[in-house]
Amino acid sequence: MNKVGIPRGIFYYYYKDIWTNFFDALDVPYIISPKTNKKIMKLGVKHSNDEMCLSMKVYMGHLFYLKDKCDYLLVPRIDNFKCNNQTCTNFLALYDIVSNVVDNPILNYNIDLEKNKNLKKGLYDIGFKLGKSKKEIKKAYKYALKEYKDRRKAGIKKNIKNLESEKIKILIVSHPYNTYDEMIGADIIKYLESNDIKLIYSDKFSSKEVNKLSLKYSKDIYFKYNKDNIGALKYSEDKIDGVIFLSSFPCGPDSIANELVMRKINLPYLNLIVDDSSGFAGMETRLESFIDMLGERHE
Repeated sequence: MNKVGIPRGIFYYYYKDIWTNFFDALDVPYIISPKTNKKIMKLGVKHSNDEMCLSMKVYMGHLFYLKDKCDYLLVPRIDNFKCNNQTCTNFLALYDIVSNVVDNPILNYNIDLEKNKNLKKGLYDIGFKLGKSKKEIKKAYKYALKEYKDRRKAGIKKNIKNLESEKIKILIVSHPYNTYDEMIGADIIKYLESNDIKLIYSDKFSSKEVNKLSLKYSKDIYFKYNKDNIGALKYSEDKIDGVIFLSSFPCGPDSIANELVMRKINLPYLNLIVDDSSGFAGMETRLESFIDMLGERHE
């Protein structure tokens, strides 16, 4: 049976639970690229344009790691979640980029709610392409969606509970493909946790709720995931001690949204921008100083 390759980058951090449970329920074999390492990073840099952001370079590394290990590559295209909830050009153009640099057949679907193209329709199309019946696909989709929602609710509940902690609390304002990537945010997260910091994550709130809250900072930002991030800051601003903005260089939407919010908040913040030449040593010094300052204020 054909094996599906899932690059561990960008889309993966939003849809991994749906994808893996969907394929498991359909008995479709798949392979997920390993956590980002130096080999994958080098592959990504080699096969990327210099102007691509670090997150895109990481994705390209995972893509080329999988190139000869699967029959299909799973690469969706995500345009929008209705008006004023656009995605950045990476989410929209990635399918076209991939189809021009590898010869592998691509499993693709579009999310464009302005044209009534959604995840359900996309996964049904993929199921049919893989030779599954409508009954099998319906059952697999219902299972995958339920598992995703249950896990998502548990993550949100834990994140909000952490806001009640007596420890120093720092909100990580970042996209999950940066926060949890082994070569971008993982060392930062580990360092903060080792210093007994209670971390709150901007991607672990109700998207519907925080998206609306973002309007309190700006009514002009129309990037869906940036609205979610800054809305999470509005939700938690009176419960946290500080904020870390974490982004990959040179992310256009982040540079606009984060800069706008930094000028409006009355909280200590640290702005960390990572590129493929960044080392953790320099960041460790900045993190240490930031924690010390928050510790004094907290006391």
